[in-house]
Amino acid sequence: MSNKKLSRLSVVSLTIITLALVTSLTLWHIVTDIPNALKPKPNPYSGVLIHNVRLISMVAEAQEVEDGMAVLIRGDRIIEVGATSELSAPPDFLIIDGHGQTLMPGLIDAHIHLQDEAELAAYLAHGVTGVRNMSGYPFHLRLIERLAAGELLGPEMMTTGPILNSRGPNETILQTTVTTADEARAAVHAQFNAGYREIKVYSNLSREAFEAILTEATTLGMDVSGHSAEGVRTPGIPHDKPFDVPWEASLGQGIKTLEHIETIVWHSLRDALDENRMREVAAQLAVSGEAVTPTLYAHQRLVRIAETKGAYLERPGTETINPLTRLVMRDAEKFWSQVNPDVYEGPRADFYLKATQFLHESGVPLLAGTDAGSFAVIPGASLTRELELLVAAGLTPYEALVSATRTNAQVLGFGQSGKIAPGYRANLILLPGDPLQDISAAEFPSAVMLNGYWMDETKLTALHEAARDTSLIRSAWRGINR
Repeated sequence: MSNKKLSRLSVVSLTIITLALVTSLTLWHIVTDIPNALKPKPNPYSGVLIHNVRLISMVAEAQEVEDGMAVLIRGDRIIEVGATSELSAPPDFLIIDGHGQTLMPGLIDAHIHLQDEAELAAYLAHGVTGVRNMSGYPFHLRLIERLAAGELLGPEMMTTGPILNSRGPNETILQTTVTTADEARAAVHAQFNAGYREIKVYSNLSREAFEAILTEATTLGMDVSGHSAEGVRTPGIPHDKPFDVPWEASLGQGIKTLEHIETIVWHSLRDALDENRMREVAAQLAVSGEAVTPTLYAHQRLVRIAETKGAYLERPGTETINPLTRLVMRDAEKFWSQVNPDVYEGPRADFYLKATQFLHESGVPLLAGTDAGSFAVIPGASLTRELELLVAAGLTPYEALVSATRTNAQVLGFGQSGKIAPGYRANLILLPGDPLQDISAAEFPSAVMLNGYWMDETKLTALHEAARDTSLIRSAWRGINR
């Protein structure tokens, strides 16, 4: 080969290598380019005194609301709560006058699906200081470590492992498929060894796999949450013949939370809108001990999409929904935009409110969760939509807020969170309105405190902007590296 040809080949090879390097560096920059608002700065204060506020402490023994109160915070902990006239702060403390405003614990969303760091900003901007991710992969475990180490600003976070399911109509490629007891045990062990401490079960699970998951998770000290196991769904189920695995088989087995009121109605009532039977189911749950995350909004958004013929998909805030979710769920968005809600979904939305009311009246612990990360569910803001629906279901505004704070913290295991009391984490939100008079006032806090880190209106504005800094490539990379 002549020197001229060799020279040309060298130029071509160098060009290809250069392009590959530039492409790799560009992609690496995209997948590691986290919004600046999520990068914490050193806290300039030793502590904070928030005084002259309307206090909703969520302490069970306290009044629902107390006026003229103050809270003293040092580091990431609340050290004292009392009347404004009784508390003072050292000179190096930040002092916040909360006149006319309401201070309460930060909200916790008990059911989300997080795809990308930008969503963390959306949660914080709307006062959500804790989240439970319900379909995990390694990215989430690494993210939890970074949040705990203070490398990123974001809600306190816990996650299940990848969803465990058997073959059937609710199967997806993102789940771990198990059918036999051996497969189920191996999957539980694999998740435990990877670092997960909570299992999520799904509705297609065979009885054999479901029982093995519960046994193995108990042995390893792992929590189990999710859907009740239905078994194999053959033609005619549920309207013409019962489920392969009865509803009662999931009760009293140590499941921590059952997710989605529509799933409970589907399985326990065989999709019948029977109020008397639903009251019996509520009584069963009160005895068996499972908490329920109704996720009323997850179903309600389908009705609203249908009612507006798709216009609901473009309401303000939807730009913060993960772009990968929107891409993957495009067909679902189109489908629900063409549905007549009066035929099936509308009547069920009304019944799900009644069903939730019956659960509440029976004493079943209710968790506030949104299914954010699903299409058309805006991260952060949607928790207020869920609170509104809980109130529509018969809870008082205070009881709805209890679900999103104290109950979520206690049931899910967010240590020393969900209350404003000495020794508890300083995860707080300051609201310009009174959520006990109008639950919607919870949506836009004027300030948020996360582990003692004060975020004022300027910081919250930056977080709202950061929530729009979503990335299809970054999200796809997180998903690929499962």
